[in-house]
Amino acid sequence: MKALIVDDEPLARERMAALLADIDGIEIAGEAGNGRDALEAIGRLAPDVVLLDIRMPVMDGIEVARHLATLAHAPAVIFCTAYGDHAVDAFEANAVDYLLKPVRAERLVAALAKVRRWSGEGAAASVRALDAQARTHLCARVRGSLVLVPISDVDYLLAEDKYVVVHHPRGEVLIEEPLKALEDEFESRFVRIHRNCLVARAKLTGLTRTPDGRLFANLEGVAATLEVSRRNLPALRKLIRNL
Repeated sequence: MKALIVDDEPLARERMAALLADIDGIEIAGEAGNGRDALEAIGRLAPDVVLLDIRMPVMDGIEVARHLATLAHAPAVIFCTAYGDHAVDAFEANAVDYLLKPVRAERLVAALAKVRRWSGEGAAASVRALDAQARTHLCARVRGSLVLVPISDVDYLLAEDKYVVVHHPRGEVLIEEPLKALEDEFESRFVRIHRNCLVARAKLTGLTRTPDGRLFANLEGVAATLEVSRRNLPALRKLIRNL
């Protein structure tokens, strides 16, 4: 079983590695010092289990678990933290276990035994429970590197073939997530204007009608022409009246 150690403190990673080295059948696949690097390492190394700290810079462990919820085959998650105040979030995520630092060897062995009893599908399901909690960033790969786009920066999301194009003030990135799933997760932030487009509610300023009767959504700071379908027009008009 391959394990990935994720902690922002080098000494904590070193101690966890020493504990794992004494457990039969465990291979240390790698380490990461923050949530962003953890996601990149998970995609590259495909570990079976992630020993995941919660309080970290760049992206915390709970946010990492939310991103794992979008994977078809997610690793099992064991949260390891010095603080007990995140236990509720962890168990809502159906993590395999929640270990308080300093982690005791016998507790780690017991947690890994739980992982061994889980199939890959069970591990994936363990983090899908986080779907009800919206992420704060979207994750994309650009030329082999991980790019994080804050949800608050997104202007609109446009479905193209099997991808969704995330448009933001600094450009655009592609993600492989269904538009409907993004709509459900971020329903308070985006509104559907067309079968292939969601726009940021906070950036919606009005509608423009062309001479041929077509309607387009106006977004603050966005020059793109985004057509509104007749099906979505009533809800959009109601939203604009309340702006």
